[in-house]
Amino acid sequence: MSTLDSYKGRHDELLNMISDLRAILDKDHLKIRPNAKTAHQLLCDLAGKVKEHLSEEDKGLYPPLLIHEDPKVKSIAWGFINGEKPLRKSFEDYHRKWLKNCDFNFTDDFIRESHEVFEMITKRIEQEQTILFPKLEQMGMFRPARA
Repeated sequence: MSTLDSYKGRHDELLNMISDLRAILDKDHLKIRPNAKTAHQLLCDLAGKVKEHLSEEDKGLYPPLLIHEDPKVKSIAWGFINGEKPLRKSFEDYHRKWLKNCDFNFTDDFIRESHEVFEMITKRIEQEQTILFPKLEQMGMFRPARA
């Protein structure tokens, strides 16, 4: 039986990256080219980590839940899978629009959309940590993560 430690660890890493980005993603910080370059690199790193995290959940977390005999477990899994689709689409659209061309001309729209994406990721992580993971632990699907 697996633990949720690796998922929670990835959550912490993503939340720390978002916190760092929120601190530097404003007009004043981004006027300085090295800050803009650092922000861009952190955003690209975040994009890679988010994609990796979602992929790991698709491979390691959801499959055993979808074949579980308890319909409640299946329902929870499908709910989270379906809830993930808008996040994936928004993040892919954001990445395609703002990050793929290494343009460090960060506009107000870019900053606003970045903060919107950060909020979406943060809410998703909070839902997993406060709803999904405790429910799975309660159902005996996973051992509780180490404190």
